[in-house]
Amino acid sequence: MITFIELAELIKENQKFVLTCHVNPDADAIGSEMAFYYILKSLNKEVKIINHSATPENILFLDKNNIIEQYYSDKHDEIIKNCEVIVLLDLNNISRTKSLETIIRNANKTMICIDHHEYPDNFTENMVIDTNSSATGEILFNFINESKIIKLDYKIAYVLYAAIMTDTGSFRYERTTAKTHRIIADFLDLGVIPGEIHEQIYDNSGYGKLKLLGDVLTTLHLNELKNVSYMVITQDMIKQNNVDESEVDGFVNYCLSIAGVLVGILFFELSDGFKVSLRSRGNVPVNILAKKYGGGGHYHASGIRFINEKLEKYISVLIKEAEEFISKYQSGDKNV
Repeated sequence: MITFIELAELIKENQKFVLTCHVNPDADAIGSEMAFYYILKSLNKEVKIINHSATPENILFLDKNNIIEQYYSDKHDEIIKNCEVIVLLDLNNISRTKSLETIIRNANKTMICIDHHEYPDNFTENMVIDTNSSATGEILFNFINESKIIKLDYKIAYVLYAAIMTDTGSFRYERTTAKTHRIIADFLDLGVIPGEIHEQIYDNSGYGKLKLLGDVLTTLHLNELKNVSYMVITQDMIKQNNVDESEVDGFVNYCLSIAGVLVGILFFELSDGFKVSLRSRGNVPVNILAKKYGGGGHYHASGIRFINEKLEKYISVLIKEAEEFISKYQSGDKNV
């Protein structure tokens, strides 16, 4: 782990940077990348943002000048080999960079990890991890505020607002604190308009996405105890509605909108397996359940990726696991 002052020194000592984030980026990942990019450019550094995934359409507005590039080996490997520092944002395991993993591991460059998720993989000594922060964007605000590396301006406040707003579930998740709201107040003082950003992210969906949501809601089921709900998305649904896989972001939250449900699960079929999104409320730590299967995330919001597996094999298994977690954690028995 390094301090904000040490992070600032690392930035000042080097000139060429590559930034990246996790597969299927959300607004916290993209907003954090853009904020870090603006910090570096303000210091006259050379910077490239290179991601495995394309930026989802609903958050493209955070990158108005098309700065972020999607990774292609023949185009970007030399850039990565010739940089001095690789900065990984909003992830704590290199495998989350997908197609960039091999080149990042083999590049033998100084690496910086800035993240707020639990159970980090300590792949570099230059870790800036704060699991109490609501978002990676909040960590970056604190970095700017405490290190005084640059002065916070409107364009950084704009992208960091999107990062924090989305990762707090529009300021309703448990890591939303009084400090979080004071940070947001600073952004508003700089001219950020909350309604504008919220509309861009949540009220700008394509027709296909809403049609897909309708199809997915028809798969909604409750377990016998009515404390676990789940939904399924198949590849056929994706193709029939002509949508991108990134457009399902947020669908799992509908599972928790049912009274009495403590764990919501979204099973999402992929071409090479499937992924599972887990959401919970109360004192049910779905991140521990996810970790059991090689996944991770937050206490109330986590995910798992299964490679070359059929989701039908795991639906009943994970529902049973969720029921056991509810029973044990609600009763105070943490021995799972």
